[in-house]
Amino acid sequence: MTVPLTLRMPSRAADQPQAPDRPVLDAALDRLEDGGGSTPDRADAEVLLHARGADLDRLLAVASTMRDTGLAEAGRPGVITYSRKVFVPLTHLCQDRCHYCIFVQSPGKLAKAGISPYMEADAVLEVARQGAELGCKEALLTLGDRPENRWPVARQWLDSHGYASTLEYVGHMAQLILDETGLLPHLNPGVMSWAEMQRLKPVGPSMGMMLETTSSRLWTEKGEAHFGSPDKDPALRLRVIDDAGRSRIPFTTGVLLGIGENYAERVDSILALRDAHARHGHLQEVIVQNFRAKSATAMMGAEDLETQEYAAAVAVTRVLLGPGLRVQAPPNLTDAAELQLLVRAGIDDWGGVSPLTPDHVNPERPWPQIEDLARLTGEGGYTLRERLTAHPHYLREARDGADWLDDRLRPRVLALADDYGLARQDALLGTFPASSPLSAGYSPLSGTKKGEYPALNGAGRLGRLIGDVAGDPVGVDDAGWVELLGARGSDLEELAALADQVRRARVGDAVTYAVNRNIDASRGLSPEQVEELAKEAVALGATEVCAQGVPPTSAGADGYLDLARAVKRGGPGLHLHAFRPAELADGAARAGLSLPDWLTTLREAGVDTVPGTGARILDDRIRDLLTGGTDIPAERWVELVTAAHTAGLRSTATIVYGHVETARDQVRHLRTLARVQDETGGFTELIPMPWLASESPVPVAGARAATLGESRALHAVARLMLDGRIDHVQAAWTKLGMRGAQRMLAGGADDLGGVLLDGVLDPDAGPEQGRELTVADVTRLAAELGRPVRQRTTTYEQVG
Repeated sequence: MTVPLTLRMPSRAADQPQAPDRPVLDAALDRLEDGGGSTPDRADAEVLLHARGADLDRLLAVASTMRDTGLAEAGRPGVITYSRKVFVPLTHLCQDRCHYCIFVQSPGKLAKAGISPYMEADAVLEVARQGAELGCKEALLTLGDRPENRWPVARQWLDSHGYASTLEYVGHMAQLILDETGLLPHLNPGVMSWAEMQRLKPVGPSMGMMLETTSSRLWTEKGEAHFGSPDKDPALRLRVIDDAGRSRIPFTTGVLLGIGENYAERVDSILALRDAHARHGHLQEVIVQNFRAKSATAMMGAEDLETQEYAAAVAVTRVLLGPGLRVQAPPNLTDAAELQLLVRAGIDDWGGVSPLTPDHVNPERPWPQIEDLARLTGEGGYTLRERLTAHPHYLREARDGADWLDDRLRPRVLALADDYGLARQDALLGTFPASSPLSAGYSPLSGTKKGEYPALNGAGRLGRLIGDVAGDPVGVDDAGWVELLGARGSDLEELAALADQVRRARVGDAVTYAVNRNIDASRGLSPEQVEELAKEAVALGATEVCAQGVPPTSAGADGYLDLARAVKRGGPGLHLHAFRPAELADGAARAGLSLPDWLTTLREAGVDTVPGTGARILDDRIRDLLTGGTDIPAERWVELVTAAHTAGLRSTATIVYGHVETARDQVRHLRTLARVQDETGGFTELIPMPWLASESPVPVAGARAATLGESRALHAVARLMLDGRIDHVQAAWTKLGMRGAQRMLAGGADDLGGVLLDGVLDPDAGPEQGRELTVADVTRLAAELGRPVRQRTTTYEQVG
């Protein structure tokens, strides 16, 4: 590793603001103590970081009380947790150059020590088996970030072993550990894309990546700790954390303190994590890690973070995050005599502790014996309990149908958990049959072979009703469809199997997809920018550009027309799928034209079809709840989409479900779509989309996330209700995730929609940037179902 001679060592005396005046600190502490458990504002949090001595005691008392409140609310009063694990360092190579890191090595150093660029599979299994024998239940896969991007020897090793990337190797090793030892992998491979996390979710009950800091200064300025490290861009890391939330992955993250950040940046980092958790609810723990200088690193002369400063930072983290989040401090980075200070500061988790392997990131700091950690925890008045790699809260919700765990992985994990979600002390790891997407011959329908489905047995009320649907779906009334939407267990399997049979008879076995890219019209891109994006889309193989959003008011009606014309100039053969019903109304009003005349103008400008989004649930009361009263009425949506069809602009149809609506509301919505289709024939497909709180324009009281079972039932019922009217049912992979979309394809859906190319000119141009599906992903998902794939156009003609 090259050590820059100009490296500036972090100095708390030089970089931090002076301690606040006595009255300022007293006032902040008074407000904290009088707040009744409320969180401090940003300014007070920064002041509280300066607490020392008696002031620190006051801060710790509030943090400790808040932690105790959270433990009681979580149903585990007085319990501090840890995970018994082994550390598996898959590779010490990395593309980053963090100036404090001793874990990362150069290829030359590894070769001199006789170490392979990557840990071989036999060595991985040996460590995992030894850990299992010592009672471990977790294997932490830790490694450098995408070393093949920097080191040719890494690329050569991957090629010679048949892996396309380090992350693919991570997935295979995780699967190997699962199948051969029963240990649960916690994946910590650095920066991942949304799609990469989706691919790893079947073999990772939890994942993690430290945010470390939001300070871009430490990344952009020469001589700072993260300079020269491409994956330490705070914006990139925050995107990863958000994508983990979108993927419904129990995620571990945290901050690294003492690497040159100032107090304001510390507060900003914690608040950024709090905001991410508020959006997605996925941060199972926030680690507050203190810097420890390592020999032979560029920062070996920097001072370790002082203990009271560290304790104050842990306590401020607790009071900012509140009682509901878990706060972790690594027990080996603080002297044993001072661990009680961290307990008082509000931690409720010690993280992973290994009876076998060292902390490879901090090898100079040995793990405490678990018995000693239990004793020290007990001396603070708390009980130490073992947890699994996914925290109890997520396991309890997974038992109730929430999709925090891949459904193929769920039985393995829950078999090791007690009723509360902590580790069962009597659990036997054992081995499990290979059953993941990485295994040949896998079938997503439990207990069936590819191409075979459970026979309709007709048992029970729902079984007989499903038989009625098979015989005459038209004869089933709304009450019957409402009942079918509640199908679960074996009834749901029969319903999904019937929907799949109907899908096969109607459109065949091919899983279809389109190659497209999105453009957010509300960003106000110039026509020249849009034209270049269209050219890039064509070069990447796209057949469609999808444009949504209201152009800036200043652009007038031309905002719509200029975008359409620019797309056609950039890609004359591109299909333009643009402007939702509400946007059609807005454009007509701007232009001062009747709706039919405006639709004709849009067609002449280059619009080919329109997205039928914004349908939500076609009930005005529900629409008002979902949008805070800003949505167009349901009748107006129907009027607009009908007018588009009449003008020759076909559209998609949508339903957004899983919030405050009832099954009866869903059936009424589908009936309305059927009526419009009978009148116009203009819908190309139905896209059911689960409602996501993180993407809602307003908070929705009483809303709940749809379970996988609810999604499967709705897709199956939609296929059966609309058979003969709307031929295609799309699995919305950006909302459902890859596995969720695959389950829908096994129960009535036939299409995956567009792959949403980001490109490189402006990857943020689309509203779903960062979520891109590859053709290889489509092919894999279909192959696991035993089905072929076919690229289609927007209107379902075959491409090529």
